[in-house]
This record gives sequence, structure tokens and C-alpha cells, in this order.
Amino acid sequence: MVEMFSTTWCGYCKRLKVAMEHAGIDYTETNIENDPGAADWVMNANGGNQTVPTLRFADGSALTNPTIGQVKEKLGI
Repeated sequence: MVEMFSTTWCGYCKRLKVAMEHAGIDYTETNIENDPGAADWVMNANGGNQTVPTLRFADGSALTNPTIGQVKEKLGI
């Protein structure tokens, strides 16, 4: 499973969501503006920055603003 951390206004997030849906990649989404704990996690993963989209994978690793190709590679698809 993939968790996407995003905001409602993020164009990169919207683009990646569409690409993941077209690729059949299941994900959950957490809006960091509504979840302080999620915002803290994103900041920790990104050197203190609230950069979105940030994806968290089942193994605990993260990718920040990845391409759909990078997501597929990480998932082995």
C-alpha cells in the first residue's frame, strides 16, 4: 500500500493521483493541512519542508514529488 501526503491546492499531487489511478496503483491520501502529525512526518522526511506530494511505502521509505515511473519502479511494477 502507498500513502500519499498532499494538500488540496497542490497541482503536482493532482497529477500524480491521476497517473496512479490510471496505473491501477492503490493508495490512501492524507491532507497535511488537516493532520498535524502527517505534516510533521512529511517535514521529517523532507529536511524540515512540507513538500507534497510525498509518498510513504509499506517498507517505511518515502519518495518526494516522484514521477509515475519512479513509483512503479519502487513498487516493482
